Order: sequence, then structure tokens, then C-alpha cells
Amino acid sequence: MKLAFSTLGVPGLPIADVVRLAAEHCYHGVELRAHEEEPVHPGIGLTERADVAAEFKSAGIQILGIAGYARVAAPGADEPVLTEIRGLLELARDLGAPFIRVFPGGGTKQTAEEADATAARRLGTAVEYAGDLGVRILLETHDSHRTGAAATRVLGQVGHRRLGALWDVMHTWLGGEQPSETYAALSPYLGYVQVKDIASAEDTTPLPLGSGVLPLTECVEVLMRNGWDGWLCWEYEKRWYEAAAPLPGLLRPGREHLARLLNESA
Repeated sequence: MKLAFSTLGVPGLPIADVVRLAAEHCYHGVELRAHEEEPVHPGIGLTERADVAAEFKSAGIQILGIAGYARVAAPGADEPVLTEIRGLLELARDLGAPFIRVFPGGGTKQTAEEADATAARRLGTAVEYAGDLGVRILLETHDSHRTGAAATRVLGQVGHRRLGALWDVMHTWLGGEQPSETYAALSPYLGYVQVKDIASAEDTTPLPLGSGVLPLTECVEVLMRNGWDGWLCWEYEKRWYEAAAPLPGLLRPGREHLARLLNESA
């Protein structure tokens, strides 16, 4: 498997510094958080996009995905959500990223069936555009659809090769799923896996990998046992927890921990 980290862990860091960190600490790729407070988002121009792509290419680092914030099950009109997804897809195409991330984002006043239908309808439209651009949309296990079982209710309705799943191991654990259950649900759709660690279900402050309660060993074992050879991406949520330790000093031991889990599961 190949290893990446998310720029959610280094909020606002210039791209040159992100690339340097990835190269220095032997990560194969980076997931770019696409938000206006970050250097890369759908509002940047073609020249800036070309510069970002060249920076990564010159260092031999892959841009794994564009982590957007479109909420595909959210109540309201379809067109603003589809416009947001199109912007993410075009950004991914221009940067050479194979994936974009979207959230479910179902509302509390919807039934599960209504949220599923809304998400499936919008994604069914968006995947046609994704196919034209050669990018894959990944629905993250998050918020209203935090388990693999919940995500597959939507993915199965659409049934398109340009739509897949992003397995966030914290959310499936918080949702009460075992790694083997999540993998069984998501395996036909799995794009990549976000790993992280936390102290408890009540305290989700990010911790160094291996120092918390999330079942990372079991997740890696399930993936290895089934011959999955995609990406593990460390999403360290520093942006939401200012008191958390800075990510740069944790990158090398984090990579070593993941490499150890992979070796022990081989």
C-alpha cells in the first residue's frame, strides 16, 4: 500500500512546504483539503493549478485526492451541489488527482430514505461529468452516513464505476462497525482509506498514530488479508483542534507505525 497525509493537518501551509514534508518523510502522496482558507481550492486559476501540479510532479509526490465539502444528501436544490462537485472535479483534473471527496451531509429533518434518494440522484448526475474528466467521486463514511452499510445504500443505487467510497476509520468505528464489516460493505467501491487516532469516542482530539483507541491494526489486517493494495491517508484534524501537537513532527513516526502494521500483517 501507498501512504499519504492530508493537508487538514497543516492548515494554510504553502504548497512548497507541503511537498517538502511529504518528500522528507517518505510519503507517496498528499490529500489536498479544498477550502478557500487553503492554497488550493476551486477558486484558483489555471496558472496556479499548473504551478501546483508541477511542484508535486517535480518531487515525485502524487496528489491523491481533492477533499471537498459538497454535501450530496443535504436538503435543498440540486444545482448548487452539482455546481460545487463540478468545480472539484475540474480542479482534480487540472491537478492530475484521481479522486475527489464528498460528504453525505443528510439533514436531521429527512428520513434515511429521503437522504439516500437525494444523494443517489445528485451523484448519478455528477458521475457522468466525472467520467468525462477521468476523475472518481468518493463518498466518505461521515455524518449522516458514517458506516459502510449506510454509504452502500447510496453507492448501490448509483452503481457507476466513477463513484466509490472513502473509508474514514474513525467514523465507521464511532458508528459501531467492525473493520471486517466495513470492508465487506465497501470493498466493491473502495477508493482509499483515511486513518487517524483519537483518545475515545468522547474525545476526538487527534493523536499520533498508534496512541489512541481506533482499530488501525485490525483495519490494516483486513485490507492485507483481502489483497487490497490502495492508499492509506493519514487525516490528522489539526485544523479543528488548535491544541493538538503539530503534524510535521509526527509524520515520520506515523509513517513508521503504518509501515510496521503493514509488515506485521504481510
